[in-house]
Amino acid sequence: MKFGVVTFPGSNCDQDMVYVLQNLLGQKVESLWHKDTSIKNVDMVILPGGFSYGDYLRSGAIAKYSPIMNEVIRHASSGGYVLGVCNGFQILTEAGLLDGALLHNDQQKFICKNVYLKPVSQLAGITRGLNQDKTYKIPIAHGEGRYYANEATIKNLEDNDQVLFRYCHQTGIENTSANPNGSVNNIAGITNKTKNIFGMMPHPERAADDVLGNTDGKNIFESILSFC
Repeated sequence: MKFGVVTFPGSNCDQDMVYVLQNLLGQKVESLWHKDTSIKNVDMVILPGGFSYGDYLRSGAIAKYSPIMNEVIRHASSGGYVLGVCNGFQILTEAGLLDGALLHNDQQKFICKNVYLKPVSQLAGITRGLNQDKTYKIPIAHGEGRYYANEATIKNLEDNDQVLFRYCHQTGIENTSANPNGSVNNIAGITNKTKNIFGMMPHPERAADDVLGNTDGKNIFESILSFC
């Protein structure tokens, strides 16, 4: 599978993503610059974490105007795969490729810690290969990660199997104490109706190497390789 990892001014997880895909998973990777006007025939575009354009205005609000995003939108609209992680998820919502918005964390603080996720969608390629009875320990690092959408949108996401992950305790219990940022329904990631665009706040690329003592995130990439 051929991946394209986009670097915006302020991205800081792009090389982590390249390393995991290329060195650990043996995939072809194209490094894409925000001013590029071609995505170089990749199968999946990845918008990585960071602080694109310094997170001025709102996180991702300026990045959506980068030239590369015209091609990302065209790719997604034609059924191509796109994954946005953290700031990348924010960019996808700002660009209208995913529903809802990422607001300031409910405690108004930047949060950097490990959390547990429960895979929810049974059909999306990013979760289809995961064990629905298992929880996955994945790091978060964000100040604007509180997923929000109106009631009608949330109902559609739930009804159409578009919720990818929920924050939970290690045991799998979902409640407010397992919710690090106040996201509606403990939502940590969503997909679109056709399930080719994925957005998630936690960083699977930071939990994919044996050296780090946690490879739960590698399972997420392996699911992508198997079912996308």
